[in-house]
Amino acid sequence: MEENVDFTVLLNAMPGAISQGLIWGIMAIGVFLTYKVLDVADLTVDGSMCTGAAVCAMMLMNGYNIWVAMLVAFIAGILAGFVTGILHVVMGIPAILAGILTQIALYSVNLKIMGQANRVISSSKYDVLVAIKYTSGVDFYKNTIFIVSCMTVVLIAILYWFFGTELGCSMRATGSNPNMSRAQGINTKLNIVIGLMISNGIVAFASALYGQYQGFSDINMGRGAIVIGLAAVIIGNVIFSRIFRNFALQLLSVSLGAVIYFMVLQIILWFGIDTDLLKLLQALIVAIFLAFPYWKRMYVPMLKSINKRRDIRRQNKAVLAARTVSKDYREVK
Repeated sequence: MEENVDFTVLLNAMPGAISQGLIWGIMAIGVFLTYKVLDVADLTVDGSMCTGAAVCAMMLMNGYNIWVAMLVAFIAGILAGFVTGILHVVMGIPAILAGILTQIALYSVNLKIMGQANRVISSSKYDVLVAIKYTSGVDFYKNTIFIVSCMTVVLIAILYWFFGTELGCSMRATGSNPNMSRAQGINTKLNIVIGLMISNGIVAFASALYGQYQGFSDINMGRGAIVIGLAAVIIGNVIFSRIFRNFALQLLSVSLGAVIYFMVLQIILWFGIDTDLLKLLQALIVAIFLAFPYWKRMYVPMLKSINKRRDIRRQNKAVLAARTVSKDYREVK
């Protein structure tokens, strides 16, 4: 037990937690685009989070360059988002059900891509960009944290530029007020499809990175991905919403939210919590942060009202005391 609570163990584990947080932060940015920008609940990510790693692994095993593998993984995610978009806007299936259907279909697709339940992509055998062993003891330009941080900055810059264009602004308007957008002649259905494609492309890109990082792709690696993505979005919003109001900074807050999420998990594990309870703890952490905006909306005004009434009572007591003193003074005089 003493080894579990050794502070040096926690410090040594933190680079790995930060690396995972940054990789999942890219994935969470994809979730942010559907959840916050388009206001669409997309569950496709649980499937596309595996698709990217599966495609990347098979491309590497067939001798392709890592950047080509990453690009094809991104395109595979785009196609997954396109399917969800078609199911939603063309067939009229609710977005959440369309995502579930695509997610189920992707399970079989991912198995066909890999040919089996998992594939190993060892960093000693393949030329990968990131890996667990690259989190420390290597040159800074090879460090996983540095590489993923640079990718995050580039991604945020591209998205900031894109959502400042006419198409990007129309997509934001679609999520903000679809009825008004349609009244202004905006093709909201097309915008939703494009948004789902971009979102799942980013998720698949993050998946390809995560597969390289952990050294394998697995058919179940996307299970619960939407929960982690939402947790990162909510944590970033709760902590940084007052200071990060610019769109680019909001995207950055999502990435930081994912890092905080994995650091908290690492601290919990450092205390020696039974790993069988890890999913339960993850659910509790996410539930608390998801509930925080509701608590803030419901109880902060209530507390302000209580404090205001208390101040009024104090003022009334002070006025009454002053009047009493004044009356006593006049009587004595």
